[in-house]
Amino acid sequence: MKRKWRDMEQALGFTVLRLSAVIIIVILAFILYDVFSKGAGVINWEFLSDKPRKGMTEGGIWPAIVGTFWVSLVTVIVSVPIGMFTAIYLNEYAKQGRLIRIIRLAIRNLSGVPSIVYGLFGFALFTLMLNLGLSVISSGLTLGLLTLPWTITASEEALKTVPRSYREGALALGATKWQTIRTNVLPYAVPGMLTGTILGLARAAGETAPILFTGVAFFWPVLPKFPQMLSQQFMALPYHLFIMSTQHHEIVKVRPLAYGTALVLIFLIVLMNSVAVVIRYRFRKKYKRV
Repeated sequence: MKRKWRDMEQALGFTVLRLSAVIIIVILAFILYDVFSKGAGVINWEFLSDKPRKGMTEGGIWPAIVGTFWVSLVTVIVSVPIGMFTAIYLNEYAKQGRLIRIIRLAIRNLSGVPSIVYGLFGFALFTLMLNLGLSVISSGLTLGLLTLPWTITASEEALKTVPRSYREGALALGATKWQTIRTNVLPYAVPGMLTGTILGLARAAGETAPILFTGVAFFWPVLPKFPQMLSQQFMALPYHLFIMSTQHHEIVKVRPLAYGTALVLIFLIVLMNSVAVVIRYRFRKKYKRV
């Protein structure tokens, strides 16, 4: 009787899981179909390479694409090295105890802080206190702080998946601590570290609230040369989409352009996720282990 009841519970659990997966897939497919069907007709070379004109009612989104790229690049430079080295220290070097547990708990909690809070903090710290102004740098640093907890958590979890015997074997042969980490731990942890990091960066690339206070502009078609542009305001795809969808004075007229912008942003995020999958596959193929 108990065996039969357990089998029924298992069957019911799997049914609920399958139904939940189907519902999520259907909703996602509907959203993607709606965006693609209404935005694909707008996508052309002029839309991708031209500047906006006549109050955003004509032209393209090239400045927004460039601004998103530079902000994402600053975010990568800030969050990836700091996040990965922090995870290595916490997992490999730090003496495990109450302090480290508190630090880990704080990092997990920071992952759940609303993005608008990061935006206000970045505005106070980078824009005002450090006098970086409304700029690409301020926005990139703010998104870097937003992504940092994700990077640390993903990197540390990836390091934990490497068996302890890999470390012990290298140390028994006379390798130093860093040599052990570099040759016997990181090659097997890097796929998970990079995958979690890129997924976090993809999330940051679609954020609007953090850059709203730190540098993004509704209309900024000027594209100064590098590095001058890092200290100036910029356009970005998420904020551009937000304005076109909710704040524009001719919402009905620019709605197709908004769908086209959404389609481009989805493509960029899917591209970043695909890069994560490819990197993970290549590293797993190179360092096969059970």
